Amino acid sequence: MVENTIYIIDVTNRDGVQTSRLGLAKLEKTVLNLYLDEMGVFQSEFGFPVTRHETNYLNANLELAELGAMKRIRLGGWLRAIKADVEEAFRLVPKLKHVNLSISTSEQMLNGKFLGKYSWDDIINMMCEAVDAAWERGAESIGVNAEDASRTELERLVEFAKAAKQHGADRIRYCDTLGYDDPFTMYERVKTLAKLVKIPIELHCHNDLGMAVACSVAGAKAAIDAGVDAYITTTVNGLGERAGNADLVSTILAIQKASGFENKYHLDKHIILIHAWKICNYASRSFRVPIPVNQPAVGDNAFAHESGIHADGTLKDSRNYELYHFSEVGRGHIEQIETGRLITTGEYSGIKGFRNVAGKYELEFKDDEEAREILELVRYANVHTQLPVTEDEMKFIAEYPKQAMRIMSVEPWAV
Repeated sequence: MVENTIYIIDVTNRDGVQTSRLGLAKLEKTVLNLYLDEMGVFQSEFGFPVTRHETNYLNANLELAELGAMKRIRLGGWLRAIKADVEEAFRLVPKLKHVNLSISTSEQMLNGKFLGKYSWDDIINMMCEAVDAAWERGAESIGVNAEDASRTELERLVEFAKAAKQHGADRIRYCDTLGYDDPFTMYERVKTLAKLVKIPIELHCHNDLGMAVACSVAGAKAAIDAGVDAYITTTVNGLGERAGNADLVSTILAIQKASGFENKYHLDKHIILIHAWKICNYASRSFRVPIPVNQPAVGDNAFAHESGIHADGTLKDSRNYELYHFSEVGRGHIEQIETGRLITTGEYSGIKGFRNVAGKYELEFKDDEEAREILELVRYANVHTQLPVTEDEMKFIAEYPKQAMRIMSVEPWAV
């Protein structure tokens, strides 16, 4: 008998970049997709297919997946559950295969957002038309999002989910859009929904009350207890609208280490937590948001001890005061910092300086012409991100120059 599983869908490149006053360059979004793939994440919600400045990035990332740069991860687009948006998405991004279609379902949203323009029957019909349109255009998987599910009457939510299932949807995303649920209401509502509809449930929780991770794992437990798979949407470092989303690493740790989950509920076996340190620090650098000192697993104080009793106990046996070992999340290595002469690459770099840096990264070029071509792209990358190019960014550009050029190109009204 196959056991039901909890999968991770990371939405940093969709919900994370929607965060007010924050954002990522397309190259940074691409490297995050590569890191998420390396970490074993099931799917990355990698952007907005109907947003024109995303078009080159989205198509290039799908091409990278075809070329094998991403081994397993699915790349999914977020769309409004509107037929016209679906049609436009597949026109702009023809190789798109995985989508989540979103529409508001609560009475508050119908009256306060749509201003009474749509009836409840209209909402269901629009969603079903959008799902049908996605299948017709070659979608391979479809998640249907009930925005503001936590403030939607449960009877209506069940009706909505049953309609989505009848039209072939793979999953229902239960969106706690305002962080309104607590873990107890989340468990009860999701278990009832999953039992009545018998469809896998995605949990999408916001952190307005500080319970995004708790509600996510409670909802996942409910779905598994009801006999269906669960999917949890996360963001790296918990960045997202307003107070953020469920943090990727904290969520994984909760499933793997919490007393009620460990060895009882099964996380996707492909997850490799040792990459946590790298991806969290890259996201922090790229978003320009420091990791909080007390952030689980990756904060500066996550494995720091000072008081006598704690230090003594930890030195005797780390399990006395540490629930998991720092090496499990990719910590413990030595990071070298150059304190003497430093050559960096940027928008005005020359070939000698570039070759110096590339040599440190063990990059080789067949001739001077190729080196100059990659240097030109590295210059653009610096303009693009407004940060020194990282080792992994440079290696990516050198290995996939054609795709890198496309990713960094934004052409208004070109399509």
